[in-house]
Amino acid sequence: MSLAMFLQHALNGLTLGSLYALIAIGYTMVYGILRLINFAHGEIFMLGAYFVFWAVTLFHLPWPLAIVAAILVTASVGIFVDRVAYRPLRDAPRISALISSIGVSFFLQNLAIVVFSAIPRAVYRPVWLEEVIVVGDVRILPLTLFVPILSFLLMLGLIYIVYQTKPGLGMRAISKDIETSYIMGVEVNRVIALTFGIGSALAAASGIMWALRYPQLQPVMGVIPGFKAFIAAVFGGIGSIQGAVIGGLILGFVEILMVAFFPELAGYRDAFAFILLIFILLFKPTGLFGAKLEDKV
Repeated sequence: MSLAMFLQHALNGLTLGSLYALIAIGYTMVYGILRLINFAHGEIFMLGAYFVFWAVTLFHLPWPLAIVAAILVTASVGIFVDRVAYRPLRDAPRISALISSIGVSFFLQNLAIVVFSAIPRAVYRPVWLEEVIVVGDVRILPLTLFVPILSFLLMLGLIYIVYQTKPGLGMRAISKDIETSYIMGVEVNRVIALTFGIGSALAAASGIMWALRYPQLQPVMGVIPGFKAFIAAVFGGIGSIQGAVIGGLILGFVEILMVAFFPELAGYRDAFAFILLIFILLFKPTGLFGAKLEDKV
């Protein structure tokens, strides 16, 4: 493989890994606070892509405004899901909330099929995202650079919120001890709702960029990316934002480079991610940066 070809695949891996990382952050934020795996997160990802599609085609919003509107609406959906499906189960065993998340996942999938139809939709892409940039022997789509840069900026914004703001302090306090946070006057439900809103906004941004990268929408489009992002979160250390980012990037790189070096294994790229999950759970269940957390069942 030539150097130019390797760089081409490495850029594609960076793009895919950035998308996985954004979705994985939503999983790890919710788990870090509630010890809950939100399996409806992949459907939130899907809704973000559909919302921007309808904002452009039905309401004729300019593309940048459509993206902002879709992210805000998706964040609201995430907060609503927490209010309806998870908040009533705050004091219930974690398995109850887990079952609820699976139910929400199937509900949102089927609702999307009824409302949006199961017919795949083509996604509008601005012309400037399709103009190929040639650097030596490497051909780069602007989207290949746009996705990692925007993902990096969103991650920096999240880290600022978590470590430099009062709501972020509340998130970190709740992640350590939710009962003590109640006693200390932290508005726990509001902070948790904000966590769901931020995680859903990041999933929406990832869904929109995914739809631009792979321009086809369908109601089940969030299933496989959602599972892979969950694997990335576990690999990096569930509950660790930095771990989710690194896990997503590693998974994206390995997936693309595996197909590049071993094209005969292209049909097994999804299976590889799940095999990786099995090995992680067997040999390092806390992931690369995760700490051992106590859980109640």
